[in-house]
Amino acid sequence: MYIVYVLKSEKNGRFYKGLTKDLEQRVIQHNKGQNRSTKGFGPWKLVYKESFEIRIEAR
Repeated sequence: MYIVYVLKSEKNGRFYKGLTKDLEQRVIQHNKGQNRSTKGFGPWKLVYKESFEIRIEAR
């Protein structure tokens, strides 16, 4: 199962979209600053998610 997700920065309202197999862990990584694209803009809040059976559908 692949999950497409959208996060919103509580700092400046910026959005980030991503794809993962483990959404809970991925959001934790974003909020710890472990992603170069989102580092410095957190905290992040999950605002959308959708699940797909195969990766190609999720992309």
